[in-house]
Amino acid sequence: MTTPMLSLRDVHLTLSGNAGAVDILHGISLDVQPGESMGLVGPSGSGKSSLLMVMGGLERATGGQVQAMGHDLSAMNEDALARFRNGHVGVVFQSFHLIPTMTALENVATPLELSGDRDAFDKARAALQAVGLGARVDHYPAQMSGGEQQRVALARATAPEPQLLLADEPTGNLDGANGAAIMDLLFDLRDRYGATLVMVTHAPELAARCDRVVRLRDGRIDADAAERDAAE
Repeated sequence: MTTPMLSLRDVHLTLSGNAGAVDILHGISLDVQPGESMGLVGPSGSGKSSLLMVMGGLERATGGQVQAMGHDLSAMNEDALARFRNGHVGVVFQSFHLIPTMTALENVATPLELSGDRDAFDKARAALQAVGLGARVDHYPAQMSGGEQQRVALARATAPEPQLLLADEPTGNLDGANGAAIMDLLFDLRDRYGATLVMVTHAPELAARCDRVVRLRDGRIDADAAERDAAE
């Protein structure tokens, strides 16, 4: 039997805010298989992005167990989680998160350098060529369009050839044409590296391209929605 890429059991997440503790996730249990693409959908505030961050060890669950590639993320300290992400996880954010004082090449190469990769700049250049930005390696984020910046972010996430690729509304800040191009590129890169993809999206056409869609509501998996989908 294949070991899941991700396995979550009764996962809870409570965050502290100005008004006190806020319960975000309420007993999430699910498995994601190697090579699978999963779309996380649901209303704003349903916990989609928080769940994605928990899956990648960017947010620590306050209850339950999170296993990724056989590693118990719930038991790791921050240093161990950072090492795990560097070696196994690529993350693409809606707002790009590029460093404005670095060129495209430096933005992609820096995480590789920090992980000790001696071929960081060669790999970064190849990753930028793979997303169609071979001629823009020396440009800064301010000199690029939103679509180009998201391509840099994709190159940065995939340059280490991660086993797990997490994307949080990757087309959310883009117009229709650029969003469609990024959508195609995201799945092309997933196929090229054989990665497992988990993606938060509000775009039905993007969710429809995933192998499976999980709907969240109020921090829980919407079982009623799953039953409706099965009936259809």
